Amino acid sequence: MMNLAARIDHTLLRPDATHPQILQLCAEAARARFASVCVPPCYVKLAAETLQGTGIPVCTVVGFPLGYQLTKVKFFEAHQALSDGAVEIDMVINVAAFKSGFMTEVEDEIGQLAELCHVKRGLLKVIIETALLTDEEIITACEVCTAAGADFVKTSTGFASRGASVADITLMRQHLPAHIRIKAAGGIRTRTAALALVAAGADRIGSSNSLALLEEHELSAS
Repeated sequence: MMNLAARIDHTLLRPDATHPQILQLCAEAARARFASVCVPPCYVKLAAETLQGTGIPVCTVVGFPLGYQLTKVKFFEAHQALSDGAVEIDMVINVAAFKSGFMTEVEDEIGQLAELCHVKRGLLKVIIETALLTDEEIITACEVCTAAGADFVKTSTGFASRGASVADITLMRQHLPAHIRIKAAGGIRTRTAALALVAAGADRIGSSNSLALLEEHELSAS
């Protein structure tokens, strides 16, 4: 049976997230053996210190949630997060530049952050915000992320009009090489939904409802 917990980034990115809530998130992740915790940049150091010795990595976000910060600002954000103990960076692409057709600039930005992450032995997940893109643009975004050296392509921030869908994941998997993984995020509230996304090709699930996804299975098995 699939170990769903090992595919989940246990996430708390609410603007009102408190210090005790981050500590609780870390404790839950260590107990359930989630793939990572995903926390706001201001809590990366706390999470890294709390999870030291557990084997649970820390993920954080860059250019979040709108993506239109300057590249040098995103680079600084990522560098600081990696220095504070993050090993996975979820960066939002510059959707405005992408929609304007400035693909060279978008690819260069992703490439700079990918190189930084790899030098620091981290991973770069690129959030393309599928809710704002047509199918054709999703395909192009996948091609740009591939060319730039991203490790994952991620569907959503969770702050747009919708999150991940099976159709998004299916399309992305068709247009990404096998070595580039997919993270589905946004609006994933049930185990059934999570498993459908995994079946469509998602390697990771980003969820703030992680415990409920596991408890649903425990309840059905009891």
